[in-house]
Amino acid sequence: MAVIMDFSLSEHHELLRKTVRDFARTEVLPHARKWDEEERFPKEIVPKLADLGLLGIRIPEEYGGSGMDITSYAICVEEIARADGSLALTVASHNGLGTGHILSFGNEDQKKKYLPKAARGEWLAAWALTEPGSGSDSAGLRTTARRDGDAWVLNGTKMFITQGSVGGFCVVLARTNPDVSKQKGITAFVVEHGTKGFTASKHLEKLGCRSSDTVELTFEDVVVPDTQRIGEIDHGFTDTMKILDRGRISIAAMALGLGFGALEMAIAYAKDRKQFNKPIAEFQAVQWMLADMKTELDAAQLLTYRAAWLADQGRPFTKEASMAKLFASEAASRACNKALQIHGGYGYTREFHVERHLRDAKICEIGEGTSEVQRIVIAKQLLV
Repeated sequence: MAVIMDFSLSEHHELLRKTVRDFARTEVLPHARKWDEEERFPKEIVPKLADLGLLGIRIPEEYGGSGMDITSYAICVEEIARADGSLALTVASHNGLGTGHILSFGNEDQKKKYLPKAARGEWLAAWALTEPGSGSDSAGLRTTARRDGDAWVLNGTKMFITQGSVGGFCVVLARTNPDVSKQKGITAFVVEHGTKGFTASKHLEKLGCRSSDTVELTFEDVVVPDTQRIGEIDHGFTDTMKILDRGRISIAAMALGLGFGALEMAIAYAKDRKQFNKPIAEFQAVQWMLADMKTELDAAQLLTYRAAWLADQGRPFTKEASMAKLFASEAASRACNKALQIHGGYGYTREFHVERHLRDAKICEIGEGTSEVQRIVIAKQLLV
């Protein structure tokens, strides 16, 4: 059945977009290059994100959050990404993964304990699924959680964890039952920063999103009470797939922001840069690149907000989220590459932001399910 939707954004959504765009231009863009060069997580921006409600986007007001819908979540991530992919990744993962897991599957005590601090920016949230040996095969994780009376003992290693060293708490997926199929023996736990045996063992040096905190985590006999188990025992992987569906919308939105940001830079540069006694914007080769960028990014935006709209309506959106993430991430990479080409040699230097956007965009084709995995998900949905 065809999906019919009203794509027009509400007045509230348009006001939100303007507010976050203004914030990104004044508080983020002037510092983004420095943060990237220093490969430093900008802790100083966290209180400002919290004041604007960007750390509690999906958290209900009763827990101190903004109580926004998925469409608003996508708008916020997109607008931050126009200025800085690293900070957009922080906003996306904090809201969609770490706090999202507790919001969706935590009990009331867990929500009251963790969500208010997350919304206020006192505790950033991390989410640990990926391991050195399990990326796309996420159910192949080897981190274990062994029952010990009223507690659990966690052992293992997690890789590529956003906010891993700066987060106040981390939702960890671990194997609790080795005797069943790998998808059915996984459980989620929330582990607080500073818990004995829980360490950020390695900070990762990356191509892009360099000021986003990305680390390897180790768990050595980490003891957590059963009260910090999230959801049902052995049901964590099913819950995880639902979290990733929403997360893919946010990564699509991040890709959109990076792509549109690069397009804006390319247009401005093409109008200003002169060759052969006229602006390069007057050359058909440049015009065609700009036209392709705008067309693909607008198409990606439609896919992204269709998925967000379906999620807000409580309708199935797994396929649509994967389609949005797949197309938007690849369109963004193409757009950023064309934008750098328009800048020519200057684009290859760090004098302009466009090279940073190109580097940041690549992660959108990898994180929260590679492009190849998205094609598998889409095909499976079609062949049901």
